[in-house]
Amino acid sequence: MLPVQILKDNAQEERGEHARLSTFVGAIAIGDLVKSTLGPKGMDKILISGTPDHQNIKVTNDGATILKSIGVDNPSSKILIDISMTQDHEVGDGTTSVTVLAAELLREAEKLVAQRIHPQTIITGYRQALKIAQEALKESAIESGANLREDLLKIARTTLGSKILSQHSDHFSELAVDAVLRLKGTGNLESINIIKKLGGSMAESYLDEGFLLEKLPGHAQPRRVENPKILIANTPMDTDKVKVFGSKVRVDSVAKVAEMEVAEKEKMKDKVDKILSHKCDVFINRQLIYNYPEQLFADAKVMAIEHADFEGIERLALVLGGEIVSTFDSQETVKLGTCALIEEVMIGEDRLMRFSGVPLGEACSVVLRGATQQILDEAERSLHDALCVLVTHIKEAKTVAGAGASEILMSSAVAIGAQKVAGKVALAIESFARALAQLPTIICDNAGLDSAELVTQLRAEHAKGNHKMGLDIENGIVADVAAMGIIESFNVKMCMLSAAAEAAEQVIRVDNIIKNAPRQRVKDNRPC
Repeated sequence: MLPVQILKDNAQEERGEHARLSTFVGAIAIGDLVKSTLGPKGMDKILISGTPDHQNIKVTNDGATILKSIGVDNPSSKILIDISMTQDHEVGDGTTSVTVLAAELLREAEKLVAQRIHPQTIITGYRQALKIAQEALKESAIESGANLREDLLKIARTTLGSKILSQHSDHFSELAVDAVLRLKGTGNLESINIIKKLGGSMAESYLDEGFLLEKLPGHAQPRRVENPKILIANTPMDTDKVKVFGSKVRVDSVAKVAEMEVAEKEKMKDKVDKILSHKCDVFINRQLIYNYPEQLFADAKVMAIEHADFEGIERLALVLGGEIVSTFDSQETVKLGTCALIEEVMIGEDRLMRFSGVPLGEACSVVLRGATQQILDEAERSLHDALCVLVTHIKEAKTVAGAGASEILMSSAVAIGAQKVAGKVALAIESFARALAQLPTIICDNAGLDSAELVTQLRAEHAKGNHKMGLDIENGIVADVAAMGIIESFNVKMCMLSAAAEAAEQVIRVDNIIKNAPRQRVKDNRPC
């Protein structure tokens, strides 16, 4: 009998070894792409998008940013990109590590499949190895206790050590820890506003205890208001001109046009009067404020700030204790915001509005300075990663040793566990241990060090029970990294380990790839 075709003509199908090879190759390629950025001596990537005339250039070594910016067609590659995005959203750091570990697990699985070991056997071994690694990591974790601030500083330095801010890691660590401790455990990063200003050096970046808004009040309006009542709105203030698009208005004289303009002005004046009836000293609107209402606010000695983008007024409503309103008929239902002082300040050559003494005491602004826009963008990404890691650590204040110590600790524990298991599953457990040991190996390779020498020394130290020993990349030796202050958040490391193992398991399960036929476009034969 002839084979029965159940798929459409243009549909594609890969089965068995071909499908498995395709998934493995795609995922491993993604790992190879980002692994050169791993560690304190990792290299950067230049990402170019847009047209030749309007190119958008990013210079970064952040795994999530790199993977988010590249377009891939391979389904297993997209799985690794997704786990990198998840790691970024959950804990903020470890985006490169999770991708590289998942790729190394798949590289080891590919070797096992080549030895005719069934994928389900590999998955069983990986699950057992994951449990052993998680237990080893939990046992090595240390509670921060009374040393929370000191641990936060060390974690911030470790996180920033592989970023563009590494040369100023002490300064930015203090800055990040001060900002996070102001949150008082809420973990609401919306309260921390990051402002980027070209010029100066990165060392000139600072934490401002006020809330900064990159907007200015209108002409002839107050530039400084003490103890103001602030009305935050999202309403059109530009209807002082006739705006009926696609329509025509016919009049029989110029006087009629003047009457229409007067009617429009009266309508706008009524709206401004309603706003002023709330007895507010400051009016902040998401949308534009045209010349006529701006003049009315100036006459009433009210500061009016226009075009505060949606993210801006959302944050302002949060930190000022007010609510965003769109209608002004009912004064009782409108909640005004307050603060101690609104004033105009200069940063570099730019003027901004500073809100001091806001009701939400944890609100603050971080002002980043830098020579180029690319440096500022990368500095913002690096600082955001550090802030996310610190907030995650405060939720469960446990630390583990960094600089490859935790990976070798888990690898050694898994390798010992493999000796207690009989059958082919033991081979998969050993492969898991080898994949974990690849992370410190790659860190050494990226620094131009002898990875074989250092990793074997590290493994020997851990075999003797010295589980705080890790890689001192600056001096190219094995050292007590906990004593050096190179520690990481337990949550970040655990999330990285679990996510990489789960993603690898998902890819290993695949034995068939089916691409649906593209939808055929039917030619439109209707007459024009």
